Amino acid sequence: MSSVGITAYGGYIPRLRMSRKSIAQANVWVDPGLMAHAKSERSMCDYDEDTITMAVEAGRDCTRGMNRQNIESVFMASTTMPFDDRQNSTVVAEALGLKENIATLDVSHSQRAATSGLSAALKGISANGGETLFVASEQRQTKCATPKELLYGDAAAAITLGTGNLIARFLGANSINVDMVDHFRSKGARFDYEWEERWIREEGYFKIVPAAVKGVLEKTGIAPGSIDHFVLPCVIRGVRETLAKKMGMKPEAVRDNLMAGCGETGAAHSLVMLVDALQDAKPGEKLLVVGFGQGADALLFEATEKIGDLSPRKGIKGSLINGIIETNYQKFLSFKNLVPIEWGMRAESGARKTRMTAMYRDRKMFNSLVGGKCTQCGTIQFPKAHICVNPDCRAVDGMDDHCLAESKSRIASYTVDWLAYTPNPPLLFGMVEFDEGAKFMMQFTGCKPEEVEVGVPMEMVFRIKTDDKGLDFKNYFWKATPVVQN
Repeated sequence: MSSVGITAYGGYIPRLRMSRKSIAQANVWVDPGLMAHAKSERSMCDYDEDTITMAVEAGRDCTRGMNRQNIESVFMASTTMPFDDRQNSTVVAEALGLKENIATLDVSHSQRAATSGLSAALKGISANGGETLFVASEQRQTKCATPKELLYGDAAAAITLGTGNLIARFLGANSINVDMVDHFRSKGARFDYEWEERWIREEGYFKIVPAAVKGVLEKTGIAPGSIDHFVLPCVIRGVRETLAKKMGMKPEAVRDNLMAGCGETGAAHSLVMLVDALQDAKPGEKLLVVGFGQGADALLFEATEKIGDLSPRKGIKGSLINGIIETNYQKFLSFKNLVPIEWGMRAESGARKTRMTAMYRDRKMFNSLVGGKCTQCGTIQFPKAHICVNPDCRAVDGMDDHCLAESKSRIASYTVDWLAYTPNPPLLFGMVEFDEGAKFMMQFTGCKPEEVEVGVPMEMVFRIKTDDKGLDFKNYFWKATPVVQN
């Protein structure tokens, strides 16, 4: 029996949720049929979120309470990564404060990037005790007035893989590779081109998925009726239920597609649904995960006795709680960069070219929120400096690195600024005081003005700080957001 499998899980769904009814009503003049999808909300990235920032949040949730220095490699799966030629998984690894001598890899170019990458990662794990962090994240663009605009969502999920303390044992995998083009997005295109739904269903899902599933069940000797959780992302109604029945699975094994409050999250959705299933799984239950896209991957896991011992984390279920419902369709389009907004002269000021040398030199500060701790008096400060800020110490060149990304903090003072430029007015910022003693000015995000008060507990989140339009380059940094109680 395999000694490789899943050791922990985590998830992240942006707090913003766009009302599907608002989208449908804005476009009903084009297509009245959109009202058929007008129930609930879909997740949407805030203006300072993307696939990298969501991957970081999912990774933080997954590694909660763990020693991150045991992670030996990081995989990131997505078809909507911010950079075509800059390793996105390296940015994620640095934001998580992982050690430098690890392997990082981006996996892309297919809706089954997550399952294909996961299968390869599982097969590549050796018995050296190290762990692999596997994260999938997606933020797809859609044309206005299309069903996909309502059905899609933004999210990320992460799992750690290893050989010890398994919460779900890997039983086996099987892949079928078929260049069946149900949809595609060419180089440089913003939107997918999708073929006819009935053809995708009949020639794609109904023929390719059973072949992949049959292969993994034969390899492992597991009967279809023994599957307790059947994970298959698909927005075409009735496909998952029909496939489960044809393949001999229990009707109750079909997992919820998470359309309410989230939506279909592309290459990330198989992992998003898997994390949701792991949050429900009991020892001995079997989880079948399928990814579809130019073929299909089928991976089989079995929950172990340790699944109930995993320390609490948000996962997908926790991320679905306490969403902020947005009804302004124009705001949604603005955040998706689908409409130009005139922000006035203030938006033009302060535009400076990104200095790659400075960004590299201070990468621990920018990417990992690393400050300094005085070796003489123990004072913690940010940013790290040559001289201790403690007036009773003032030691020179005596600072050790100290990461504040996971530290508890609260608002010491705040400003609500309706004049300064921000893609999501008003600009919220203030002095944040950490329990450990550090204090510095930060921008707030992921909240409404009425949620900001002195003394409100805050946590750090990795977000887009600036978008250099001249270089088409995103700069990342940490912001503060109110702690949401689940």
